Amino acid sequence: MSEAPIPGPLLRQRRKELKWTLDDLAAHSGVSRSMVSQIERSETNPTFATLWNLTQALNIDFSDLTTPVAQPPKNSIETTTADRTPLIQADENRVSLRILSPTHLSGKTEWYELTFQPGGHLASTPHSLGTTEHLTVLSGQLTTEAGTATQCLNQGTTGRYSADLNHHIRNLGQTTATALLVVLAGDTP
Repeated sequence: MSEAPIPGPLLRQRRKELKWTLDDLAAHSGVSRSMVSQIERSETNPTFATLWNLTQALNIDFSDLTTPVAQPPKNSIETTTADRTPLIQADENRVSLRILSPTHLSGKTEWYELTFQPGGHLASTPHSLGTTEHLTVLSGQLTTEAGTATQCLNQGTTGRYSADLNHHIRNLGQTTATALLVVLAGDTP
């Protein structure tokens, strides 16, 4: 069984190769010096966006942080623990997206676990032509909009819609809502 590498040591190694201080990396990435230090010491679980900013500043592949160190044998099961699953926060932390799909499928087939606090809203610009989203509500109620179409989805309901136009998912209810979202990319020209 193999797990994705811990990002802290990899980021620290690359920073030292560049002969950058923590302040240098903070300035290049827009991530605070204290956050960089905590990540390098593996004292915090950074968001996907934070890791993305750091990898871009250090000119390393984001997949280096998520690719398993060793390939598991065929007769094993690869796992990723909850604390290693990338998490994106949106809408002032009223929406969280846990990225469940493996990195190598990014842009092709992606799936997420979504949590919406009351009033949470996830707005998306059009994806590539032909892309569809499949949203299954696990608890609560969500409203989805795709172009001019709007549909309320109750617990247990799946909504499928075109994602190659502006689309939104909202929690208009008074309780937390959870869902699974699968994104299937369309053909790219």
